[in-house]
Amino acid sequence: MPSLQDQLLKAGLADEKKAKAIRNEKHKKRKQQPKGTVEVNEAEVRARQAREEKAERDRQLNLQRQKEAEKKAIQAQIRQLVETNRLDRARGETSYQFVHDKKIKKILVDDTMVDQLSRGRLAIVYVNDNYEIVAEGVARKIMERDESAVVVLHDRKKDDVGEDDPYAGYEIPDDLMW
Repeated sequence: MPSLQDQLLKAGLADEKKAKAIRNEKHKKRKQQPKGTVEVNEAEVRARQAREEKAERDRQLNLQRQKEAEKKAIQAQIRQLVETNRLDRARGETSYQFVHDKKIKKILVDDTMVDQLSRGRLAIVYVNDNYEIVAEGVARKIMERDESAVVVLHDRKKDDVGEDDPYAGYEIPDDLMW
């Protein structure tokens, strides 16, 4: 099969002089290139760049998905910790007030829970749009995963002697509330 150049010459669309000039120009161009270099095709370069950009976008998207999945897993762990370790507040008669998101919230607890909350032995946790009370150790585990889930956890004082409190026999008057 004759080349396109030969076909154009036969059809009379190109003359021999022009064809010879184009051949010489191509020959010069090939001779001027150093040996071992290959003429780079722009389409291949653009295609390779597009593949690299797509791979980078895919990597970023996968990282984002992994972070979201990790966040969901942490939330599930927190929910499980709270569900298994929450304390029953059904018989609570005393209101305990605390601040969450710049708003004062109130939950009903019994008197022993109020004392333990103030001493740092119990904590209030916000999970699934509910406030729950858990022990200090559970609250610390939750704080390792997500600090924002623990709403109230007072620091335990070193002078808090707990059950061996020398003032345990002295009752606080009922009308003294702060």
